[in-house]
Amino acid sequence: MPSDSLHARSFLGRLFQGYSQDELLKRLEPDLEQPAQHVPGGAHITPEIVERRWRRIAATPAVREILLNSVDAGQMECYSRNIENFIGVARLPLGLAGPLRVNGLFARGDYYLPLATSEAALVASYHRGACLLSQTGGCSAMLLAEGVSRSPGFAFDTARQAGLFAAWVVEHLEDIRKAAQATTRHGTLEDLRITIEGNHIYLLLEFRTGDASGQNMATIATEAACALIMEQAPVKPDYFFVEANMSGDKKASAQSFLTVRGKKVTAEAIIPAELVEQVLHTTPGRMCDYWRMSAMGGVLSGTIGVQGHYANGLAALYIACGQDAACIAESAVGVTRFEVRSDGALYASVTLPNLMVGTVGGGTALPTQKACLELMGLYGEGNARALAEVCAGMALAGELSIIGALAAGEFTRAHRKLARGRGDAAGGEQ
Repeated sequence: MPSDSLHARSFLGRLFQGYSQDELLKRLEPDLEQPAQHVPGGAHITPEIVERRWRRIAATPAVREILLNSVDAGQMECYSRNIENFIGVARLPLGLAGPLRVNGLFARGDYYLPLATSEAALVASYHRGACLLSQTGGCSAMLLAEGVSRSPGFAFDTARQAGLFAAWVVEHLEDIRKAAQATTRHGTLEDLRITIEGNHIYLLLEFRTGDASGQNMATIATEAACALIMEQAPVKPDYFFVEANMSGDKKASAQSFLTVRGKKVTAEAIIPAELVEQVLHTTPGRMCDYWRMSAMGGVLSGTIGVQGHYANGLAALYIACGQDAACIAESAVGVTRFEVRSDGALYASVTLPNLMVGTVGGGTALPTQKACLELMGLYGEGNARALAEVCAGMALAGELSIIGALAAGEFTRAHRKLARGRGDAAGGEQ
């Protein structure tokens, strides 16, 4: 195996090929020439403003027609609360997987899953897993907890001051709760945790946000809580930030399995051995062999949680249904577990502690995103918990399918077949 020094030497050889050191350094120097004009900014969308933006771009009429066709131009104002500097619409293919039968506390029935992706084999994999689960009578899914957090941070001169401040916060929790909840009709401040690190204080405010994903709701409520604290606390911080990076927002973190961010959901199914062999072309025993090896691989590589590819299905569903796609960073944390039962059947479960999903607000009311939620019967108030349980069931379907393909030795062949030999020119895999 090459050492790091050999890797470095090889890289530098490629880097300097065709250039002198002075030429390379010159390429990295600041360029003080006047930059191109910036596009007219803002969230307000009118045909005139969009036209001015397009005039700043060196783009052909064909490119413009692709990004802003007549249909999109006619409904551009509906995007004004979801985008800034609007110039058009990016499109992804939309595939349908399922049906996925979910027997949940909130989701009950057969769901067709709209998945927006450019990755060949993804929809086929989730479709196979969803149909397998439906053949067994569906998966059981349970919402275990819910909450959206913000973690403001406060800085003091000494740890003693920080401790006095923390004591005041504990005594005035109800006042803080009232200030936060005054900003929203749907959110409630459920809990507040305090962490002291030297002369810094981190508050972890946990909100219930109804059927909205709730990040903006939690941010606005936290800002109001901080304003009350800054006004009334007898020990004044030197400064504070409304988010001090302890909430786990848009990142995988070690606290994922200790708290909840969004909705914590588990889903499970028991699949007879003959159905595993018929649909997945392998055995429960071999799937458990793979799961054990992959679990250790996850430990050795330091992953947070152990799972195959939650991010694939979740990202595709999030984009299709108007969720915050960046929340895949925390939503795709979780644990998959397989066991062989005494009768030879396969027990499979997934637990996802950070599903950030909503059925109102955000991008859920955009035309195609609303249509995708309506396709599942999950648009609007009263449906966010059911959507979370469907997401867990979809993650279970994806795990069964991908691990089945790996256990059966079909993983590479499936990707080669479904990418249709298109190679790099079409973004396929060979």
